[in-house]
Formats: sequence, structure tokens, C-alpha cells
Amino acid sequence: MNKTRVYFPNLNGLRFIAALLVIIHHIEQIKAISGIDNYWNSVAFIGVIGKLGVVLFFVLSGFLITYLLLIEEYSYKRISIKNFYIRRVIRIWPLYFLIIILAFSVLPNISIFTLPGYSKDMVYENISLKLFLYAIFLPNIVLFVGVVPYAAHTWSIGLEEQYYLLWPVFLNYFRQHRMLLMLLMVFMYSLFSTFLQTHYSDFIPHKNLISTLWSTFNINCMVIGGIYAVLLFQKSQLLKFFCNIHLFYSIIALVFVLILKGVLIPFIHYEFYSILFGIIILNFSVNKEIKLSLETRVLSYLGTVSYGIYIFHPIAIVFALFIAIKINLLTNWFLYPFSIFLSIIMAGVSYKYFESFFLKFKNKFSTIVSGQNNSDS
Repeated sequence: MNKTRVYFPNLNGLRFIAALLVIIHHIEQIKAISGIDNYWNSVAFIGVIGKLGVVLFFVLSGFLITYLLLIEEYSYKRISIKNFYIRRVIRIWPLYFLIIILAFSVLPNISIFTLPGYSKDMVYENISLKLFLYAIFLPNIVLFVGVVPYAAHTWSIGLEEQYYLLWPVFLNYFRQHRMLLMLLMVFMYSLFSTFLQTHYSDFIPHKNLISTLWSTFNINCMVIGGIYAVLLFQKSQLLKFFCNIHLFYSIIALVFVLILKGVLIPFIHYEFYSILFGIIILNFSVNKEIKLSLETRVLSYLGTVSYGIYIFHPIAIVFALFIAIKINLLTNWFLYPFSIFLSIIMAGVSYKYFESFFLKFKNKFSTIVSGQNNSDS
């Protein structure tokens, strides 16, 4: 069967930028945990970039997955939910479960990877519950049971899987008024988030726990990405407004300044940044007038292996920190490049010798192929 190929330029470059933001955030966090001079609590930029890097991932996922499903529906009159799930399993599960195995059975037994305050005993506390939650893709809940170093960041992978579980069903069975329903989802999410931040919600039992949990359930960011995909697929008149070179560069400058200053937007922080990220993604994808390009061989490759970069970067940072201390070169000029380099090397090896074995089966369940190869979607 001939497969329809959909390719949006620059998205791999954006994936790597998102991963890079997370790495910078976690370098300073791990330095703080290790009792080393750091910028964790002194530079606002460091405090916001980690989650915003993940939010950028979320908006990218929402945009691309929604567009591909809409193209599939248009081309074949239906969305194959089963095949969608199989593709997600092939792409996400092998690396996800590999890092869970490493985080529980290997890394706790290697002294250089034991962070202060996170001993083996702490990792193994409530281990049955932790493993169960990881197994059913609820790592965002594990954070409330006890942090597991080298697996804690998979909370975002779990959330994406939760989104993937629901989204094709939503698109398949709600074909009328999709845009209105998606806008309603974002509005209701934001309304409840705002409500949780006011004293009017003090009557809710375990309010702090619910509020913290809700803050990790950023499915609204993926829905916002999906809204831009619907606008593009429907060739909405709004594209004339959003796909505007002046708006694009203005948003780029605004995002750069806001993130550099660590600006927090009251009540609608992640929704606000998601809207801006969506405009950037949309323009990078289809606006032929922009001169800024992320479409290079290096960035394309780094985006292709960005899942591995995200998964392995905590291991790379801790090992880089160990080496920096050993050779008495504990400076950011060494630690940052070396951590990023190790993350890329680990991701590249994983992609070539581990992930690729599974990805070769993905094409059997794809009618719409994304990216320059079938591993990008």
C-alpha cells in the first residue's frame, strides 16, 4: 500500500531545543542536590526552562499527532485506533521500560549514580506500588509516592501516553464541533487550575495534593497544539493571522525575553506559553517566508534522537559531574558541554542499536508517515 507522507520542516530542531532546555534545568538541579555551587534558586531562567521545555514537547506532540490523525481520517474515512496504539507502543514503550529497569535494578547499585538523599533504600521504598504505577504509565503519580532518580522525569512520558490513549478516541467519535470542544477543554482545565489557586477551593480534601497532581496533568498543552493542527488541516482563515512573518518574529523575541527573565504568567502560565509555542510551531512548519531555519542535518539528527536525549540525560549529567570532580574541572564550561555530549552519544547509541530494532515494525501499522523517516512521528 502506498503511504501518505507528511513532513513539517524544523520540528526536529525544535524537539532538540526542548530537550536542551530540560538538560540545562536538570544540570543546575543535580548540582544543587549534590551540594555544589549552582544557579538553581538564584536565576529565575533556570527555574522555568525545564517545565517549559516539556511544554514545548507537549505542544509539538499535540500538533503533529492531531494533524496525522486528521489526514488519516480524511484519506481513509476513519482513524484506526488500534494501529495508532500499536505505533505508540513501538515508539514509546521500549525506551520507557528500559530506563525504568535501569533506574530500579542497575543504577542504585553503582555508587557514582547515588545522589545525596536518594539512597538505594529510598528507591526501593514502596517498590511494589512504584513499579505498578510505572507499569500502567502513571509515573506522574509516582512523584507523590517517592522520587526515583533517573526515572522521575518520565512523568511527562506517562502524561503523553495518557493523552495518546484518549485523543484518537476523541477525534474518531467527536467529528462535529471539534474546535469548540477543544477550546472548551482548555478553558475548563484553566478554570479548574485557577480555582485551585484561590481560597475558594480550600474546602476540597487534600487540596494541596490535588493541586500538585493537577499541575503535572498538562494535557491542555497538547490540546492547544491540536487546535493549531485543526486550523491548519481545515485551512482556516485564521492562518492568515497566525502565519505572519511579523507575528512570528515578534513571538520569537517575546518568548526569548520572557523565558530569559523567568517570567511566570499568573493562573494561565502554561496555557500562555503553549499558545506562543503553537504559533512558532505553525510558522516553522508551513510559513515559507521566514528566513530562520532549523532544518540542518545536525539539528535534524538531534531531533530524531531527542527522545533518547530526554530519557538518558540525567545519567549523562551525573556521570559528567563525577568526571568533572575527578579531574578537578568543576566548571560550567566543562560540565555543560560534556553533559550534552554524553546525552547525545547515549541517545545515538540507543537509537541505532536498540530503538531501531523496534521502529522497523512501525511501518506495518502506518498509513500516514511523518517526517523524513517513519520514526519521527
